[in-house]
Amino acid sequence: MNLEERIQQSETHIFKAVFPNTTNHYGTLFGGTAMQLMDEVAFITATRFCRQRVVTVSSDRIDFTQPIPEGTFVELVGRVSSIGNTSLKVHVEIYIEEMYDDKREKAVSGVFTFVAIDQNKKPISIV
Repeated sequence: MNLEERIQQSETHIFKAVFPNTTNHYGTLFGGTAMQLMDEVAFITATRFCRQRVVTVSSDRIDFTQPIPEGTFVELVGRVSSIGNTSLKVHVEIYIEEMYDDKREKAVSGVFTFVAIDQNKKPISIV
């Protein structure tokens, strides 16, 4: 399988419902909860790409462009965006989807960097 096929095969989509227990006093998803979900999707994407142990080493700019209201669905999409020798970056986007309407819009985007590690927690090649 070539590199582009591996990137396509590792793309990850997860859907969640936004319930009151994940929202703040404004009735919108906590930013920290959104970041946790993004890191999880990024981890799954990175692992599916290289099929090795990976750890998050950084989260680059995370842009919150729309509040995510209670009573909506969110789709998280993770895609490998760049590959180094021992590290890779995963771009994650969160889309808001109305439950009872076909309205959909991007709410959050960010980039997470992972390093592949061996059993001794030392960086190893991912390619």
